[in-house]
Amino acid sequence: MRNTAKITTAVLAAGALTLGLTACGSEEASGSADTSGPLVVAASPVPHAEILSYVKDNLAKDAGLDLQVKEFTDYVLPNTATQDGSVGANYFQNQPYLDDFNKKNGTDIVPVVTVHLEPLGLYSSKIEKADELKSGATVAVPNDTVNEARALKLLDANGIITLKDGAGNDATPKDIAKNPKNLKFKELEAAQTPRSLDDVDAAVINGNYAIESDLKPSEDALVLESAKNNPYGNFLAVKKGNEDDPRVKKLAKLLTSPEVKKFIADKYAGSVVASF
Repeated sequence: MRNTAKITTAVLAAGALTLGLTACGSEEASGSADTSGPLVVAASPVPHAEILSYVKDNLAKDAGLDLQVKEFTDYVLPNTATQDGSVGANYFQNQPYLDDFNKKNGTDIVPVVTVHLEPLGLYSSKIEKADELKSGATVAVPNDTVNEARALKLLDANGIITLKDGAGNDATPKDIAKNPKNLKFKELEAAQTPRSLDDVDAAVINGNYAIESDLKPSEDALVLESAKNNPYGNFLAVKKGNEDDPRVKKLAKLLTSPEVKKFIADKYAGSVVASF
């Protein structure tokens, strides 16, 4: 039975603003952190919190780890909570996203261990193949810097558009060199992209939000990211300086155990892929 505390963006937004993205008063708190208490980890509901809950229910006790999971429904608050010490770690993001977040917000969060990949996919409720996109069709993409670039790279890799040479992790529609179908792009918060499917011709959706919306990436995506040499693996992360917390080390070992690899394979059937 899962024992997680669901925290919505609306409830925490005011608190996050008060704390500030740089978490200016947090150094003292982190310096005196009590590593003997429970390790509280911020996570997206699917699949991150589900994987953590499996660890909590099946592996943590024998490893001497008191693990608590807090669910967040956005991609900002888990990092601000980790920075200000509200949680001890988070598990929801990839390296390009974290690099961009740290740069923009003055935070110093670092990865500990990579656990899995959620392939990004193109979905539609109106067509069955990507080449059925009509001229002038509207495609929804995530509006945060890294995931928008990732979405455009997916479309580029599948011949739907062509990006300019050198387009990187901050690519936007302005970096499209060729758009043979004259596609229009609707930029939305990543969590909103599945809900846009009735209003657009197609949408590029992050794996966790696809799964939450009862989509099966391995079956339903018109095109799907390749897992080979993919830089977008999701990892356990902490505020810099907390990498050696014995609780974090225990969790890192459990998250990359054979038991977790089997759980991921059995539960997600290719929609989430273990990266270890």
